Amino acid sequence: MSLPKGSDFLPPWPLRSGHIQTMLSSSGVRRRLLPKRAHQVQVDAREVLVDVGQGDRLSGRYTAQATGRESRGLAILFHGWEGSVDSTYVLQTGSRLLEDGWDVFRLNFRDHGDSHGLNEALFHSCRIDEVVTALGEIARMFPAKTIGVAGFSLGGNFALRAAMLAPSQGVPLDYVLAVCPIVDPAEGLFSLEKEAPWIYHAYFMQKWRRSLRLKQEAFPQQTYFELNELKQNMRELTASLVLRHTDFGSLEAYLDGYSIAGDRLMNMHVPATILTSSDDPVIPIGAFHALRLPPNIELDIASYGGHCGFIRDFSMTSFTDDYIAARFNAIAR
Repeated sequence: MSLPKGSDFLPPWPLRSGHIQTMLSSSGVRRRLLPKRAHQVQVDAREVLVDVGQGDRLSGRYTAQATGRESRGLAILFHGWEGSVDSTYVLQTGSRLLEDGWDVFRLNFRDHGDSHGLNEALFHSCRIDEVVTALGEIARMFPAKTIGVAGFSLGGNFALRAAMLAPSQGVPLDYVLAVCPIVDPAEGLFSLEKEAPWIYHAYFMQKWRRSLRLKQEAFPQQTYFELNELKQNMRELTASLVLRHTDFGSLEAYLDGYSIAGDRLMNMHVPATILTSSDDPVIPIGAFHALRLPPNIELDIASYGGHCGFIRDFSMTSFTDDYIAARFNAIAR
C-alpha cells in the first residue's frame, strides 16, 4: 500500500498561496467552517494532569476510541508555540485518528492552553526533559501496543527531540511525525523578524504577551517580566526572559539549545517523518535542505501548504489528516 506524499498535495488556486494557507490554518473562520466530525476528539475527552517531577505537572486530554474494534494504539499530539490541545489542527488530526481507531492524548506544553497556573516556573523551548517524562507517564497511564507522536511547528521540534531521548529513558515510542518543525531557531527568529511579512511577528507577539500576562496573574508574587519589556520585539523579549529565567547566559546559547539543524538528528533511532512545504513563510526551507538524516527519518517537502496549513479546499479540511493517519496506521500494522 502506497502512502500519501507531499507531492500529492495540490490545492486549488488561490489556496496555493503559502500566506493564505498559513493564515487560514488556525483562523476562527476555518474553525467555524470545519465539519462537526473535526471536533469529535473533544467529545467525552478526559482531563488528565501528568506528573513530570519536582511537583510540576502538564495538562492534557485523553479520548478513547469507540469504533467497537481493538484500539490501534495511542496517538499523542503536540501543538505549536502558543497553541493548545484545542488548536484547530490538533482537534482535526485527533478526530481523524480517533475515527481510525486510535486512542488520542493531546498534551499541553507548560503555560499553554489553560495551564498557566499549574507550575510556577516559566515555559521555555529547552524544557525537553519534562516532555520526555510526560511521554513516559502517558505511556504508563494508557498502555498501548503502538505509540506514535505527531507534532506541529514547535511541537514538531519537541517531538523529534523527544524521540532522540526516549529510548535511553525507557519511554516506548514507535513513530514520530513532525509537521513544519522549527529546525534552526536562530535562523527562524531572524526570518520572522526580517523576511516574513510583519503580520506574523505581530500575531505571535500578541499571543505571547497575553500568555505572559496570564502567567503573571496566576503567580502575582513572582516577577516574570518588567512592564516595559512587554514592549520589546520578539528577539529582545526572548533575550530578556532567557537571561532572567534560564542558565543559558545568552540568547544564542538558548536558541542553539533546541536546534535540530545540521546533523543533530543523526543519532535518532525511532522511525520518523518530517513533512514541510517549500512555501512556508515562517520557517526557511533552506534549513530542511541542509539537514543530514539517518535512513529511518523520511523528509517530505511539498510545494504547497504554508506553515502547518495544507488546507485541501474550501471545506477547510487538511491534507495532513489523511497523511498522518496513513503513516500511523502503517506503523500499527
